[in-house]
Amino acid sequence: MRLFAAVLPSATAVAELAQAVQPLRDDRLRWTAEAGWHFTLAFMGEVEERLLPDLHARLARAATRSEPFALRLHGAGHFGRRALWAGAAGGLDAMRMLAERADAAARRAGVPMDQHHRYTPHLTLARSREDTDLDPYLAGLGSFEGTSWQVAELSLVRSHLPVSGVPGEQPRYEVVAAWPLGR
Repeated sequence: MRLFAAVLPSATAVAELAQAVQPLRDDRLRWTAEAGWHFTLAFMGEVEERLLPDLHARLARAATRSEPFALRLHGAGHFGRRALWAGAAGGLDAMRMLAERADAAARRAGVPMDQHHRYTPHLTLARSREDTDLDPYLAGLGSFEGTSWQVAELSLVRSHLPVSGVPGEQPRYEVVAAWPLGR
């Protein structure tokens, strides 16, 4: 199954961001569904079922070693000229450490992980198939400040990729396990 470790924003955070994004939505970008908004900590790709028990145990251990932390959605950014995202503020050091621990847990469980890189906290809002001027969207979200919430758990999420061939179909995400942060 296709898996990733993630932090999920609170319902209030999602509602606030949705309100800020609404006036910017247009047909130039493919906007992600609010139900799928998340901060990916460690993308694992296809994980063999035989690795799941060890992966779960190691992610649980990573969660207990990480204390809860405050986070809020903050501003916007982009990757190249094709991906628009919302940023985060608050306990970024704690979130980076949780991402490191989730990545290490997956590696130790035998999941072949991509080359390691510095974690950039982001919540993907939209993508484009071609280079697009993202400046109007960045300007519209640049001053966005969401309400702080307490990140209290690490989630393991399964990604179900679109299969129907219907234009605009989005991936579907399912939390398969979650562990509380802290002891």
